[in-house]
Amino acid sequence: MTTSKLAGYYEAPEGVDVRGRYEKEFAKILTREALEFVAGLDRQFRGQIRHALECRREAQRRYDAGELPGFDPATRFIRDKDWVCVPVPPAIANRMVEITGPAERKMVINALNSGAKVFMADFEDALSPTWENLMWGQVNLKDAVNGTISFEDKERARIYKLNEKTANLFVRPRGWHLQESHILIDGVPAVGCLVDFGLFFFHNYAIFRATQGQGCGPFFYLPKMEHSREARIWNGVFNRAEEFASIPSGSIRATVLIETLPAVFQMNEILYELRSHSAGLNCGRWDYIFSYVKTLRAHPDRLLPDRVSVGMSQHMMRSYSDLLIFTCHRRGIHAMGGMAAQIPIRGDPVAHAKAIEAVRLDKFREVRAGHDGTWAAHPGLIEEIGKVFEEGLAGRDNLIGVVRRDDAARIGQEDLLQSPRGRRTVEGLRLNTRVGIQYLAAWLAGTGSVPLYNLMEDAATAEISRVQNWQWIRYQAALDANGVEVAVTPELFARVVEEEMGRIEREVGTEKFLLGKYKEACSIFVRQCMAAELGDFLTLDAYNQIVIHHPSAASRM
Repeated sequence: MTTSKLAGYYEAPEGVDVRGRYEKEFAKILTREALEFVAGLDRQFRGQIRHALECRREAQRRYDAGELPGFDPATRFIRDKDWVCVPVPPAIANRMVEITGPAERKMVINALNSGAKVFMADFEDALSPTWENLMWGQVNLKDAVNGTISFEDKERARIYKLNEKTANLFVRPRGWHLQESHILIDGVPAVGCLVDFGLFFFHNYAIFRATQGQGCGPFFYLPKMEHSREARIWNGVFNRAEEFASIPSGSIRATVLIETLPAVFQMNEILYELRSHSAGLNCGRWDYIFSYVKTLRAHPDRLLPDRVSVGMSQHMMRSYSDLLIFTCHRRGIHAMGGMAAQIPIRGDPVAHAKAIEAVRLDKFREVRAGHDGTWAAHPGLIEEIGKVFEEGLAGRDNLIGVVRRDDAARIGQEDLLQSPRGRRTVEGLRLNTRVGIQYLAAWLAGTGSVPLYNLMEDAATAEISRVQNWQWIRYQAALDANGVEVAVTPELFARVVEEEMGRIEREVGTEKFLLGKYKEACSIFVRQCMAAELGDFLTLDAYNQIVIHHPSAASRM
């Protein structure tokens, strides 16, 4: 964390100290009134958030002692009782293809123009949370909601503007665990997700509801939850925001990403807490794999095969998807499918066709199973995915009330915990290392969504790489090295790191390698993989590397 000089400062209310770089455009977002709203949310809910995070740690201690996650007997009445969430708003009844990406200006325009039904602007896994990224993201979204956003690409002599018809906008704030160190409230770093939510809501709710939400909204995605108590906090945040804005209760709608192993056992309870604000659940399958390893880190009988083998055909992944669909449709809301991370492969039509066919088959599986929509990482996938879902929906907006999947009611704890099958290989260890280091280098340099080896990688896939390496090293897993079995020792890992750093340098070029953050990223990634105790999140360890404090008005007094 470093400190730099500043030419101006933000007009902050009492108890709020903004330490981020001053920028005139940022000052239009960080108004005194907006900061008062954010501070009010933070002061009201920070204690509940701290308690929820401590409950996470306590649950993890139980899992480390041998307990397994499961359905809570105390809330069986919620799971067994017939109840439904509020009806899906007409503005988002059809969500068959959603595109996601960081809230960068050009990305926002292209995604809203992509032909997708929804664009999820991401302040979480696809965004490196530098001060500039976060604040420009808020500026970009405000301009998008107002319809005034444009971008001039001088290199291509092209100006990007919104089409007349655009995707619906959803916003994903950061998870509960991430703080915002550039904004201090009563001397303590603000809760990151409340900054993201609060600033967007404050500046956009009125115009959003009139122009995009058809009298409803704004719309959000909520990440990284592990328990319904965390959903209860979000419900309180939404109620507070609606009361502040004098809009009807239930106006805000949110889709929860089921991307942690504990949360899959809490889906009914999470929806119950959010039943007046729910817009569905989503299979956040990459983070879900990461969470499987992290949650069961003390269980050597739960070692994963190579991450490329942990697809939706695995019993535990299929059970997770089927139970989510059943739960959502029983409660009257959307069941969203997972991310297609493939990107167009230019210059290789055979490889490109193979990648598109893999996407098509995956999406056919999703709609046939009963998913109402799905995610794509690249605009080039929208048309093909749209065709699959248009056929599967057969003229309907969604499959709510059509597909119930009552057979999924029999899915139990063992189905959701069954270890994936497949080979563990040295090449898998190499890929994890190569992807993890390259992604983290980009993240440290301010980029949170990175194309690597024909896939769009974000923090979730980097996390899988990290925790799988840690798991294999911790238990000295046996790996296949071209037909020869070898154990993952620290010495083997050190040799792999050295060789993969050499490969990265050859691939990116020596000049870029030396100027980039690759050595810093390697140090952080290796430390995380070799740690005696598995860290909760890779980005928590790296966050202080991107925090730059500037003098503020408060510090000058």
